[in-house]
Amino acid sequence: MSPTAFEFATATRIVFGPGRLSEAPEMVRSLGGQRVLLVTGKAPARARGLRASLEALGLAVESFAVEGEPTVELVRQGLGVLGEARCDVVVAMGGGSALDAGKALAALATQGGDPLDYLEVIGRGQPLTQASLPFVAIPTTAGTGSEVTRNAVLGSKQAQVKASLRGPQLLPRVALVDPDLLIGAPPAVLASSGMDALSQLIEPFLSARANPLTDALAREGLRRSARSLRRAVLTEPDAEAREDLALASLFGGLCLANSGLGAVHGFAAPVGGMFDAPHGAVCAALLPAVLDVNLRALRARAPEHPSLLRFRELAAMLIGRPDAREEDALAWVESLRAELQIPGLATYGLTPARLPELVTKARAASSMKANPLTLTEAELTEIATRSL
Repeated sequence: MSPTAFEFATATRIVFGPGRLSEAPEMVRSLGGQRVLLVTGKAPARARGLRASLEALGLAVESFAVEGEPTVELVRQGLGVLGEARCDVVVAMGGGSALDAGKALAALATQGGDPLDYLEVIGRGQPLTQASLPFVAIPTTAGTGSEVTRNAVLGSKQAQVKASLRGPQLLPRVALVDPDLLIGAPPAVLASSGMDALSQLIEPFLSARANPLTDALAREGLRRSARSLRRAVLTEPDAEAREDLALASLFGGLCLANSGLGAVHGFAAPVGGMFDAPHGAVCAALLPAVLDVNLRALRARAPEHPSLLRFRELAAMLIGRPDAREEDALAWVESLRAELQIPGLATYGLTPARLPELVTKARAASSMKANPLTLTEAELTEIATRSL
């Protein structure tokens, strides 16, 4: 057995609990800024109360709405708004798109240059060297875990792919997670974001870079997601379910930031760049085939791999039976996807003719590096085909 060695990085401060949103204005003021850029999702009205509370403390507030998933072009626009208003602190309240845009804006505001100077895969990939503006992340969905990750995913219309800005500067100064913000969330949003969170617990748990600290978080998150996700989507989520989903999302973010992901997200990044497709739903469509192909590949080529043993533990956690077998995990995930009515990738425009292009882009994605083992082109093609 090899010696254990790992790092763990996260937001400077994590604040969790129902009703904690009321504490946000004082937290923002304590960071020392006077002019706030308030980044919101496509429903800016949800942040109206926060804006009023910030202004009541004497802070100037400039709003910037993120209508869809963030792109290089949108971040350039946001940097213009931030610079013109001379903002010195950034607060993002919304789903993963708003949070990723907020992180990118806070970091790039102090760097100089263009977003493509620092973007992986399609940009120049230069390291971020300057401290970012103080940043506060307030998620209103339970899916991405972006409030505790050190990357921001941006799409490029020109390259038709998503890629990350990455660095410790992207970690928020405060991550405020209030489960009450899930009240009234549409079932489709709960399903998509919840399946994203589930995949972000499963993939780090099976990852080639798994470590004891993320393992503990993944195990706790998986149990909570397994017992509450289906119920939350199919019926109105009660306080216990909201807490479970919010914690599963938070723990998924902590896990992916420190142990990496795998083939689900390796495919999800190019799919999101090629088509107008919601990230969580894409991950949900891919998860069953990825698990099946990985399990078969491990059995065939790496029967002593530690990730193979974890498949059985994963099944036990998902279905709640210690005698569960690996195939039980696959069946549980496929059944959940069907019950939550998650469509296949053909819904967003993927056709068999574009599968070779998708496979080529997926192989180059940074998330693919943490998959338990390297998948062959035939295996990657099978995943894409079965996820249509």
